[in-house]
This record gives sequence, C-alpha cells and structure tokens, in this order.
Amino acid sequence: MSVEISPVKGPRDLRAFVALPFRLHQGTSWIPPLKLERYAFLTRKLNAFFTHGEAQYFLARRDGRVAGRITAQVDFAFNEYHGSRWGMFGFLEFEDEQEIVDALLAAAADWCRGKRCDRIIGPMCFQINDDGGVMVEGFDREPLIREPWNPPYYQQRYEQAGLVKAMDLYGWDLNVSDRDRVNPALPRIAERARTKYGITIRRMSRRHLRREMDEFAKVYNAAWSHNWGFVPFSKTDLDAYTLDMHLVFSRDWYMVAEQDGETIAVAITIPDVHQVYKKMQGRLLPLGWFYYLIRGRIIDRVRVGFLGVLPEYQHTGVAAALYMEHFDTAARTRQHKGEASFILEINSSMNRGLEAMGGRLVKRWRVYERLLDPNATPAAPEGLGP
Repeated sequence: MSVEISPVKGPRDLRAFVALPFRLHQGTSWIPPLKLERYAFLTRKLNAFFTHGEAQYFLARRDGRVAGRITAQVDFAFNEYHGSRWGMFGFLEFEDEQEIVDALLAAAADWCRGKRCDRIIGPMCFQINDDGGVMVEGFDREPLIREPWNPPYYQQRYEQAGLVKAMDLYGWDLNVSDRDRVNPALPRIAERARTKYGITIRRMSRRHLRREMDEFAKVYNAAWSHNWGFVPFSKTDLDAYTLDMHLVFSRDWYMVAEQDGETIAVAITIPDVHQVYKKMQGRLLPLGWFYYLIRGRIIDRVRVGFLGVLPEYQHTGVAAALYMEHFDTAARTRQHKGEASFILEINSSMNRGLEAMGGRLVKRWRVYERLLDPNATPAAPEGLGP
C-alpha cells in the first residue's frame, strides 16, 4: 500500500510521534530521551520557540503502522533577522524506504510553501540553537546530550530525495585530562591573558543563573552574529534556556571570564546527562528518578556546548585561558573526557582551538536544503566543499 501522510492530531498521535525512534533505533548507539521531556518540548504552550515560530507535525503510515515522522516549521525571528524566507524541517525519522522519506519531505515542503518560504532546510529541532543535522560520521560512538544519532542509511535517503548539503557540523573528541596532547603554545597564551591583560575566570552562580544567562547572551549575540544560521536569543528563549541549564547545572563547568569585573567571554560545558538517560530508558519510573538523583556518580564526560569571546577581546588570549581552565577542572572532577560538538565547519578559529587542545574530529552532522523557489540562492557559503 502507498504511504499516507497526516498531521498530528491529539495525544494519541503525539504519543506515536514520540515513540517512533524508540522502535527504530532499539539496540543501536542511540540513547533514548526522557519521554516526559519530549512531550513537553513538543507542546506549543511549553516551548519558547512558539513565541516566534510556527510548526506542523506529520506522521507517515503504511498499512496503518507508523513508519515515519517529520515537522515543518518557520522561525519568524530568524527570517526577520536575516531578511530571509527559510522554512525548516526536523524530527525526521523513518523506516528504510525511500517512498516514506519522499512523502514526508513533500508534506513539509508543501506546508512551508504555503507559508511563502523559498526553501526547506534541516533537520533542525526546531531551530539551530536546538539540536539538528543528520549524522554522517561517527555512528559507532554514543551521542552526548543534545547530539542527534541516526543510522547510516539516513544520509543516503536524504540525498536520494534530492536534498543537497548546506553545512556540516563537527564533533571533536577531547580528553581533558591529557595535557600531553595540548599545543605547547596554549598554556603560554593563557598565562599571558592573566598577567598582561588581567583576565580572571570565575564560576557562574546557580542562585543568579538567569542573570548569568543575560551575560551569556551578550557574548553569544556579539561573538556569533556573523555565523552561518545565527539568530539572537530572545528574553523568552533565555528564560527557557535557563530552566534547561538548571537541570544539568554544574558549577565546575559553567565559566565566565572577566576583565576589571566585566564579562568578556563565557564557556558553558554540560555534564553528559545522556549517561543517565541511558539507564533511565526514557522513563522516570520505576528507577529513572533514582538514577537522576545519583547522576554525579554516573557522569564521567562532558559536552562543550558554548565557548565565545567578545570580538574586541579576542586578541587577549582569553579563549586559551578558558581552554586551560577546562584541563584544570578535569583534574579535580570525575569528568575527564568529552566532546565539543555542533562546531560549524567554517568556524576556523574554534576548530583550530580544539585541535590545539589535542582534540580529534570524530563526528560530523550535515544540514541539508531543498530550494522551493527557482530564484532562491543556496544557503551554503560560496566555495564550501561537498
């Protein structure tokens, strides 16, 4: 029978939408998310994205069985900032059949076309500040928190559907307890940042975390404003982000660099709660809550989620100081390894810095697009390789 595509309507469809990857990826490197969190994330009243965006969820069925899913969305804040007409898709999961993928992408494209979008780009769930991309390298490694994982056949199906590359995102393996792999220049630059420029590093306060997120946004919005796919954090986004950060907060790994008491750089490194999720298997009961409570005994790796410097202070070596602070922190905590991920392939300064820290490129995710308007310009920067 042919594939039937229908919008998600009601709790029963939403349960099927959330449940699909649990069936598709059972027994793989995929780590199941907490189902309760996924329901909340997909609930429009609870997700800050819907204060500046709109989305439609779809299910694909064959013979009455759910065989695929996708979302189509428009981020009005993104399009207003860039003067663009991008539509996006995300949450794309499917059985290994081209007809399913083609039908799901056609539904997303039709919905975005109805919103006057000139392309669909993704996967993004729901925006680039959330997780996104299709894994194309690193399938044998477990995903860290908010890192997507998918089987190798996804890339083939995407490309057979006519999607083309827009951007690759890198994932770097870091052993932050092994100083022997560090570029010898890095400690010298870090020391100069302290002695010549008077830079100090402090930890964020959990009590004042919302205020700290305002400082983070100041750095992020300045340091990343020219990056591909950038969209500034709104107040509502920051409110939601702060709640997320409270759930995984670790004072050791939330760092602020200052000069004369003013924030000039921020690093947020997140303990990998995926190691806890692996034990929880998507459920709080009967023992999931217990694993979360003892997460400090379980987690031994971290994900570098953000490291940014105000442009006018990039010459000071403050980034090197933050890199070295990660090694010092690893020496006194249980977390000795981790990854820095979702680094744009064109972000040469960050990629060079991670290489200087002894990092190894071990994962790659790809963002794809399909033009809906023949006059639209591809999103990939000119000269970007395949």
